[in-house]
Amino acid sequence: MAKLEVVVLAAGQGTRMKSNRPKVLHRLGGKPLLAHVVDAAKSIGAYRIHVVYGHGGDQVRAEFAGVDINWVLQDQQNGTGHAVRMAMPNVDDDSTVLVLFGDVPLINTETLKRAVEIADSGSVSVVTTLLDNPLGYGRILRGASGNVLAIREQKDASPDEQAIKEINSGIKAAPSELLKKWLDALQPNNAQGELYLTDIVESANNDDVTVEAVLVEDTAEVTGVNDRAQLASLERVYQSRKVHQLMVNGASVADPTRVDVRGNVVVGQDVFIDVNVIFEGEVTIGDDCTIGPNCVIRESSIGAGTHVHANSLVDGASVGEGVSIGPFARLRPETNLGRGVKIGNFVEVKKANFSDGAKANHLTYVGDSDIGARVNIGAGTITCNYDGANKHRTVIGDDAFIGSGTELVAPVTVGAGATIGAGSTIGSDAPAQQLTLTRVKQRSVKGWKRPVKKK
Repeated sequence: MAKLEVVVLAAGQGTRMKSNRPKVLHRLGGKPLLAHVVDAAKSIGAYRIHVVYGHGGDQVRAEFAGVDINWVLQDQQNGTGHAVRMAMPNVDDDSTVLVLFGDVPLINTETLKRAVEIADSGSVSVVTTLLDNPLGYGRILRGASGNVLAIREQKDASPDEQAIKEINSGIKAAPSELLKKWLDALQPNNAQGELYLTDIVESANNDDVTVEAVLVEDTAEVTGVNDRAQLASLERVYQSRKVHQLMVNGASVADPTRVDVRGNVVVGQDVFIDVNVIFEGEVTIGDDCTIGPNCVIRESSIGAGTHVHANSLVDGASVGEGVSIGPFARLRPETNLGRGVKIGNFVEVKKANFSDGAKANHLTYVGDSDIGARVNIGAGTITCNYDGANKHRTVIGDDAFIGSGTELVAPVTVGAGATIGAGSTIGSDAPAQQLTLTRVKQRSVKGWKRPVKKK
């Protein structure tokens, strides 16, 4: 099997997107269109990936900084044949070349494997599909044996050819040495005056090289994005696929049309996902979890038996088993919750560790803290962890009780089993097993009257 080199055409301006952003950087499923195509190339073992870019090139390259891509600049756009020709000097003669498009994000890995297998055998493959309305697409002209004889662009097709419903997706694979020869011979003999990649099909037939069609039934696989309406349409297809896989893997979904997956989600058995839930990045959800409505789960792992109640944000957190979160809770990055922890309504946690059984049930902020097992943090408590320049940690020992309305001014340690009286401001360490409180003596002023507005 020849080594595989993939050429991705991504130089188009995408004027119909009405955007300053290059078309291939518009997002589908949470990542750029081009990223889907690059990932597809990687999934079939591409030895090298060449991306032909042009419009907004600096933005495109910056988005993929650190990704192993050979960038090829196409200064003048003179057709698809010209774009592929620009990349070929960097392609080895003994390779198989697969041509993909940066705005066709949903191509299936199995389809690409079939196309490459044909090219590995010395033939040319063309990925096609059937459209009821093929207006604007190149038509597939087949011979008596079923092989592809030519691809006729819409503007160059006769009325009989325009009646053909099988269309060219643009995706092709061919042996590198032959492809270079055919590309060098291309001429702009067409209505557009451009170098058409499709013309290599007739060149192949002239050289007695077989051209086979790889016909795909799902047209979404080969649908490109030209405007925002098409982008939204493909987004729904993508989400439908993702949510279907969640259900196959053991999740019940209240409404499959109202869950968005913008990354990779791994679910255990008997997971329930309510409406309007968004998953972003790498997410793992254990068995018997419930994700309530209107939640966002981002870059987090959630242990078995956990319930994330409505309207909660879990971002960059590691959540143990049997935890209760929310409603209206926010877990920020570097939050770690042990088994049986409770984080209640309007509680925010950031860069903090909660040991098993600890709880903060209401209206609380805990940041840069280490919370011991079975600690009870009362409503309205905050850790004052930032002095305007630096962050400091709060440490609370096992079985401590923090009364409501407490301010813990870090750096500070509350000993195991300690009790902090409600309404206290604790700026020094509180000893274990003792009550610590700070309160101004209450007084009442006789005869005091409220100010009144002057008439």
